[in-house]
Parts: sequence; structure tokens; C-alpha cells
Amino acid sequence: MNPSLELQLKTLPSEPGVYRYYDKNDQLLYVGKAKHLKKRVLSYFNKNLPGYRIKIMVGKIVRLETTIVNSEYDALLLENNLIKEHRPFYNVLLKDDKTYPWICIKNESFPRIFLTRNVIKDGSEYYGPYAKVRPAKILLDTIKHIYKLRTCNLNLSPSKIAEGKYKVCLEYHIKNCEGPCEDLESKEDYDEKIDAIRGIIKGDFRKAKEYLVSQMMKLAENLKFEEAQTIKERLDILEDYQAKNTVVNPNIDDVDVFGMTSDEAAAYVNFFKIRNGNIIQSFTTEIKKILEETDEDILEEALIEIRQKFSSDSKEVLLPFHLSVEIPNVKLIVPKVGDKKRIVELSEKNAKEYRLEKLKQVQIVDPERHTNRIMAEMQKLLRMPVEPRHIEGFDNSNIQGTNPVSACVVFKDGKPSKADYRIFHPKTVEGANDFATMEEVIYRRYKRMLDEGESLPQLILIDGGKGQLSSAVKSLRLLGLYGKITIVGIAKRLEEIFFPEDSIPLYLDKKSETLKILQRVRDEAHRFGVKHHRTRRKNSTIKSELEEIPGVGEKTIELLLSKLKSVKRIKESSLETLEEILGKSKAKVIWEFFNAE
Repeated sequence: MNPSLELQLKTLPSEPGVYRYYDKNDQLLYVGKAKHLKKRVLSYFNKNLPGYRIKIMVGKIVRLETTIVNSEYDALLLENNLIKEHRPFYNVLLKDDKTYPWICIKNESFPRIFLTRNVIKDGSEYYGPYAKVRPAKILLDTIKHIYKLRTCNLNLSPSKIAEGKYKVCLEYHIKNCEGPCEDLESKEDYDEKIDAIRGIIKGDFRKAKEYLVSQMMKLAENLKFEEAQTIKERLDILEDYQAKNTVVNPNIDDVDVFGMTSDEAAAYVNFFKIRNGNIIQSFTTEIKKILEETDEDILEEALIEIRQKFSSDSKEVLLPFHLSVEIPNVKLIVPKVGDKKRIVELSEKNAKEYRLEKLKQVQIVDPERHTNRIMAEMQKLLRMPVEPRHIEGFDNSNIQGTNPVSACVVFKDGKPSKADYRIFHPKTVEGANDFATMEEVIYRRYKRMLDEGESLPQLILIDGGKGQLSSAVKSLRLLGLYGKITIVGIAKRLEEIFFPEDSIPLYLDKKSETLKILQRVRDEAHRFGVKHHRTRRKNSTIKSELEEIPGVGEKTIELLLSKLKSVKRIKESSLETLEEILGKSKAKVIWEFFNAE
């Protein structure tokens, strides 16, 4: 460490603020925020740093800068702005180059309403952005079914309308527009519609309903029943749209909701904006992990970034877990029960589905990256010192102790390596004794691998619970391999993962890629073992019948089966056919055995 950096570390302030790390080329490496700058910065220079990426970054630091602020929230805002401006190499970033659609209410006389991706600061109102264009189009189509709005780009100023400069177009004649260009609709009536539309976009349907009901009643009072029925149909469209979009109690108003899931490589954050029980905006994003950031760190960053993106000023935010940061005049709530809890769970479900969709895409486009991610996840969840690039799984098969076999399957980089599969026939075990069979097979497998100098697996998976696992561990101890290879057992009933010398099993998420790989290894070992057990049992049954023939030995039986494939065919074969295979004397003996009256 250079002397100037060492001096800086000794004189760090203890207030909340932001710190910035620079390398020898004066490139910004990392921006971080802290409630207590001195404690946080010094934690990076401890000897026991977690993660090799952090160690690499710290090795590059030659100087640092700090900025003191009034609160942790102010530090979070400053950090967010600096990250967006400088894009440091070691910071997570909500990278999003998409131009999202907005619904625009144009700043003009008789405003038009349309979808746009270009936000122009001309006084127009913009609602959004929408993460997907389809929900925005559905909303606009609903509005156009309810209200007759102009679509032309004429300058409908009061003076030009008064001068009679414009004529109604086809839209008026097909009843899509009320004709404000010829003063056939007043500005007051048009603005009343726009005001109701604002409410619909914001998730408040009250004004729109009141407007439509009043229109319907006026028409009915004037005996214009057909036109009143048309308004009634529009009201039904609005109520249908509201019913489809109301997902929680309508009393839950003006709330932001965040849900999150993560793995070793990335976090996935979902955001809902809720008004009057309606999800009026939904957005999900992937955030790559750079320095093994915690879920809390990432959600804090996402919270600020996404609320800025969607211009949200909600005073209540629902979260899946507690954050240390406090936002002035905003309640951060982790609901435990009720409708608010359910909407957080729905947000988390959206984040999980988005993750699965992304992983499927990566698996197709970049299978190597997909494999690396799974291997890293397995290493962490199974508490392994290295990634399990080479996995071997074992399973025993027998029926009441007859014809026992033990299968060994091999997976490399998460995929079966069938050329390396092996079948073991127990030599020292009699009867159905799974524990003793497992002990023998594990010893034979790895004794041979050691003798022949083969590369050992990083993970051994035993199909069974504590008993089978303990038997396998005995053999590893004898070979001096215990502690050098990770070994676990998987019990079928509850998919419990057992570790040696640990009485409490590990329960993995049922959607976990790690559990899926372990299940696949277990199922493949079972399939391979059962297949060979059945073959051995079948051959044993066949041979026992042929062995009853006097003067027929094992070699003759094997020759017959290799040519005719089954006892049935041997029985049905002519004497001439048998003679071609075995010669006259043995053929006659076999033919007479099966054809004796």
C-alpha cells in the first residue's frame, strides 16, 4: 500500500457519505456509500476479504476520495448519480438502453393522446414509462373505445375555429370524433373528457365513470335510448378493464412495490406502481453482480434508480425484506400478512419468472455462461471449496438380495458423460445389504482411480440418507480422501441433502438449478443401475433353463444366445439351424430336450 493511501485511511471521517476508489491511471474503479465512512472503507483493507473480485479491486486502489453528506439516504442518492455519470467498472448498474413508450397528453388546445418513445419538454404530460408496449396500447385502445378524441394535428386555436378555417374529416363522419374543428364540441366538454382520461391512466376510474353515467342519464332523459345504450356499452368496457387490472384491495392506493430474487451471478428486481388497487406500471430488470453484492445493497440501488426512472413520488413502498436506509417522508414497509403481503409475493413471483426466462435464453445463446453460473451456484449451496465440474453418483439395485448391481454415473460440467459410466457387481456382500454394498463399491471405485492416477471428482452423490452416506464416508477415510472430495447424500422422500457429520439436512428450493442437477444425477444412477440389474436377472433366468440340458455348458449357452437372442427362438429352431451353430452332436441333444414328447 502506498504511503499517501495509508495516510488517507488513517484520517477518514466517521460521518455518512460517499467514497470513490481510483487506480494508478486515475480511472474511477468503484463508488460506494456508507453510514459510517471510516468503518466501511477500512473493511475493504482487512486481510480476510470475502471474494477474489474484491481482492483484485483492492489491489488496484492507489487513492480514494470521500464526500460527506447529511444522511445515509443522501449518500445513496449521490452514489446513484455518480454511478450513472461515471459507470465505474466494479459497480452494479441497471444497464438499460431501451427507449420505453410513454402515453402523451399533448400540450395544446383540444389535446391529442398518443403513444410515443420521445419525451419532449414542451409542457405536454407524459405517463409512464411502460416496460412493455402492449399494456400501453391496450390502455389507449380502451380510452378510444370510451371517448371520441381528435387524432388530427391541426392547430385548433379558438381564433382559427371561430374563423371557420377547418372542415370536419372522415373521423367525424364515422363517429370517432365530435368535430371540435368546426366548434361542434366545446372546449369545456373536451377538457372534462381529458380530465377523466388522466384518472384512468393513473388508475382512478371514478371521474370517468361519473362522466359516462351523467352522459347516459342525460340521453335517457331526452329519450335518446340508442345513444344512451352506446354510452352504457362504453361504461361496460371501462368496468371490464378495471376488473382485469384490479389485483388487490382498491383501498391500497399510491403504493410502490418491489420484489426480488437472485443467484450467484445476478439479481432480478420487479417493480409495481399501484393506484386504487390497480397495477398501472410493471417493470423487471436484471442486475449483474460485480463484487458479490448482498441483496440488500442491490435493492437499495434499484429502489432509488427505478423510482427516479418512473418519476414516482409514492409515500409508501412495500418491500420483501428490511433495508437499513431511510427515505425522508416515505414509509418502507415489509408486510407480514394480508393484501399487501400478497402483492409483494406477486412482485417476487414476477422477478422469479423473469429470471427463469433469462436463464433459458442464456442456455440457448451462451451455454458456457449458463454452465459457469450453475457450477458457481452449486459450489456455494453445497459449501464446496471448488466448483463441481466432475460429479459421480452411486445407486444400488437388487430384488431381495438377488443379482445385486451398483451403478456409478459421471457428470461433467453438469452433463452426463456416458462413456465413463460403470457397473459394479458386489464381491464381498451377500444378500440385500445397501450399506455394505455402498462401502465396498466406493472403496473399489476410488482405490482403482488412485492406483491408475485418474482425476478424482469434486463431488460424490450417494442415493440415500445418512446410513448409505456414512458407509461411503468409511471407504473415503480408508483411502485418505475424506475431506478432499465433497460427498453428500440425497434422500428421495423430501429431497433432503445430507452432509457427513451434520444431523440437519439441507433443503434446496424446488426450482433451484443445483437441486435439479443433483436429482438428475440421482435419477440417472437409478436408471442405469435398474437397467443392468434387469439384464442380469433376465440372463440369469435364461441361463438357468438352458443349464438344465445335460452336456450343455456356459460357452454353448452364450453362443446360442448370441445367435438366436432368446430361449423361445432356441426352442422353435429346427435341427438344421442348431447344427449350423453348434454341430450335429450338441444340436441333437438340445433339439431333443425341447422336442421330446
